[in-house]
Amino acid sequence: MSTSQQPRSESGDTTAGGSGTTAGATSEPAAGPGYSGAAAAETAPAAAGEDQTGGRQTEQTEEVKLGPTGRPLREIPEPPELHRHGPATVLAMCNQKGGVGKTTSTINLGAALAEYGRRVLLVDFDPQGALSVGLGVQPHELEQSVYNVIMERSLPVDSVIRNTKLDGIDLLPSNIDLSAAEVQLVAEVGREHTLLRVLHPVMKQYDYVLVDCQPSLGLLTVNALTASDGVIIPLECEFFSLRGVALLIDTIDKVRERLNPKLDITGILATMFDPRTLHSKEVMARVVEAFGDTVFDTVINRTVRFPETTVAGEPITKWAPRSAGAAAYRQLAREVIGR
Repeated sequence: MSTSQQPRSESGDTTAGGSGTTAGATSEPAAGPGYSGAAAAETAPAAAGEDQTGGRQTEQTEEVKLGPTGRPLREIPEPPELHRHGPATVLAMCNQKGGVGKTTSTINLGAALAEYGRRVLLVDFDPQGALSVGLGVQPHELEQSVYNVIMERSLPVDSVIRNTKLDGIDLLPSNIDLSAAEVQLVAEVGREHTLLRVLHPVMKQYDYVLVDCQPSLGLLTVNALTASDGVIIPLECEFFSLRGVALLIDTIDKVRERLNPKLDITGILATMFDPRTLHSKEVMARVVEAFGDTVFDTVINRTVRFPETTVAGEPITKWAPRSAGAAAYRQLAREVIGR
């Protein structure tokens, strides 16, 4: 029999030939999969709870399971059941770089929070109206949007908030009209507190208000930060995204100092992570090194499911409820509730 046709042992390794087979049969005891030869002889006494020298008990250390962030996974408790709703915690989904998953994360985090019995208001604060489109609303067909509530003080926000197809989730929609607000608000007194004023009447109706910010650090984004209790920063696992986070954190610090002392960073969410590439892993390692426990254990991997949900106008928790993406956002919801 040639070397390439040698039979394989139970552990999946090719036997070493005649001499190796003889040695295994005569000089070493049989071992289970993953052990061979002298290794099996050395570990056999330890498996019985004794060492080879004095029969003393050896300490058995449990293997620590590492998550995609490279850290040991923290235990996330099941969210408690609510017996009443409100007042809401306002979270801004913010990053001045576009295409990092802000809108996708806002929709799917909101849907996951609703699955845990939370009432959620999603605020589309981007003139592009992507959040509205992602929930099946066509921005160009809107008669009234968040722009009207901001600019017309007599218009109640309740009249603009829309129900969605999802239980427990309402939407304050947006369209291109909102782009004019940034210019028109400049002359207003207390312009940075405009969104806070708009949301105040409905805060008691919801448990969470998620604000999808536009990809910039302009007046609209400052309004969102001023109205928020916390910020979630979706961060694409790519080098240029990492570079821009310092500027965003500087803006958050200024808003905290001058406008909103309670503002804090709820967490940094790694998105579009590809575990097959070294680049994604290197960026992840740098993010964890720089921000530590602020980084969520939950990581959102790249998947074709997310573009599909945008076309369908549904969150992934409804479109593909058993997918890895749906499971990830449910885990993120537990982390957010826990924080």
